[in-house]
Formats: sequence, structure tokens, C-alpha cells
Amino acid sequence: MGQEHSSTDKEVTLQQMQELYRKFASECPSGKLHLHEFKRIFGVNSNSTAEESAYTENVFQSFDTNKDGNIDFMEYVAGLHLVLRGKLEDKLRWSFKVYDRDGNGCLDRQEVRHLVKIINKIKRHNDPDQGNIEDICDRIFDLVDKNNDNQISLEEFIEGAEKDPWVIVLSYPTVRDSG
Repeated sequence: MGQEHSSTDKEVTLQQMQELYRKFASECPSGKLHLHEFKRIFGVNSNSTAEESAYTENVFQSFDTNKDGNIDFMEYVAGLHLVLRGKLEDKLRWSFKVYDRDGNGCLDRQEVRHLVKIINKIKRHNDPDQGNIEDICDRIFDLVDKNNDNQISLEEFIEGAEKDPWVIVLSYPTVRDSG
């Protein structure tokens, strides 16, 4: 038995990069992915909820690293690489950045409540009994907000991921909890 490497250790091959570029170029012949195209790709349309639209916009903004209002191919590849193959701490940092809607470096109760509401809607397909949003929010703050300032810093968020499965779910909202 040789050493096994997780998918986080693998490099993106030239063939995979070419396939990513082909898909990107077919969806975005201009070489730029705009917000409306990004939303279309992820199925967000006029029938989508405000929460779904806001979440998609936050993800888009986190991929748009140079803040020019669109995603170029390099931003697209970097974002996908992080989401698909990044280390847990990097994913947690990225998730925190997406969820920090006002960009102040902390998650307040309103931001966490908003996230729990979105994740409840996403997960409700498979498990209609997701619990009370306020109870979940209170539990997260009780476990994660170490200095009791009603805000969760990046450091508290990362540490909290080790303590509460809901923090991990915040980072990976479409993944079902195991167990």
C-alpha cells in the first residue's frame, strides 16, 4: 500500500485546466463572467428567493478578487480550486468572507441568522426538521463567541468549526451532516 493523497493534495492537471477553460469559454465567450450569468449558471432567477440571490451575489463577490464587477478565467479557476480542493482552514476563511456581508471582519447575529435561514432552506429538501433558527443561532453564539461581544471573529469562526457541526455546515451548506 502506497501513500494515499487526498484530493486537497492533488494539482490541477493541464487537461483539467483545459476542460475548465473550455467550459468557461463556452459559457462566457467574452472572457468575463458577469453576475447575471453567474446567477443563471447556479439556477438563480426571478423565481428565486431574496436569500438565494443574496447568497449567490456574495459568492460571486468573493470570486471577483480584483473587484471589477466580473470574474475572469483566473479568478474562476482560483475560486473553484479553493472550493473543490482547498484546505479546511482556507475554505473556512473563504466562507467567512462570503458571509461577512458588510465586510467589517465579524459576523453579527443578523448575518448568522441570515445564513442559518438560507442553509435551512437548502437542507429542507432532505430533512424537513432542521430546528428553530433562533435556537440554532443562539447555540452557535454560545459555543463560538468566546468574548461574548455578539460578534464572531474569523478566529472564533475557525475555532468554532471544531466545536459545532453547524459551523462546518455554514462552510459547506449543501453537504449533509454525517451522523
